[in-house]
Amino acid sequence: MRLGGVRPIIALAAKEIRVAMMSPILYVVAGVFLAIVGLFFSQIVTVASLQSVQMLRFQGALPQLNLTVLVFHPIFRNIHVILLLVIPLLTMRLLSEERKHKTVELLMTSPLTLTQIVAGKYLAALAIFAGLLALTGYMPILLAAWGAVDWPTVLSGYLGLLLVGGVYLAIGLLASSLTENQISAGIVTLGLILGFWVIGWAAMTAETTTVQPVLEYLSINQHLDRFLKGLLDSASVVYTLSVTGFGLFLTHRVLDSGRWR
Repeated sequence: MRLGGVRPIIALAAKEIRVAMMSPILYVVAGVFLAIVGLFFSQIVTVASLQSVQMLRFQGALPQLNLTVLVFHPIFRNIHVILLLVIPLLTMRLLSEERKHKTVELLMTSPLTLTQIVAGKYLAALAIFAGLLALTGYMPILLAAWGAVDWPTVLSGYLGLLLVGGVYLAIGLLASSLTENQISAGIVTLGLILGFWVIGWAAMTAETTTVQPVLEYLSINQHLDRFLKGLLDSASVVYTLSVTGFGLFLTHRVLDSGRWR
């Protein structure tokens, strides 16, 4: 895309971020997200501390704890669960509010192309989500003073959460383009995200060797697990980017079809 085509996307994304930051909903979502993550973090660290004390009693020496396995794996998995609540709240207003206030027609008749509109809305949501993840960066920093932190694996886990969150944001943007009711958009987003989880559960229970590999590849949980293990698998990167791109493509088609109604 040419530079002239990128600037309107950045301008629209910046506008969306400013609008979101003026809304109390964003601060409520951020506060609840950080509170829940902080609660899980304190509980998991407490359990890890108790395990180290018990091992000290039996072994007579302070054990070498793998903080990545004991703390960060469960933390990242819990954050993945929390995204079921956070993502619908971040995306439900992106296009549904435009439909409700009848400003979507003005947006589509502006000098912006549909591709720029979809990209700008998505980029704003992704930037906000990345900011929320960045606010949890205090966790590895605090634990680095307590023990050895496997930074490459931790950063790989954060990358996995960002890519998976990007998939969910694309799904949420698609759901928001389908209705003018924000609550309905949020519910549809939640349902579609749960669909990816169901695929993962089906992969674990599949008995045929033909179907199971396909379900495992389609399972977003399987791909996230690879990132949590520090495996920067190109197949997982391609999968998340492809699903994200497909979700944005469908959003573009929905907006384009609404133009001719």
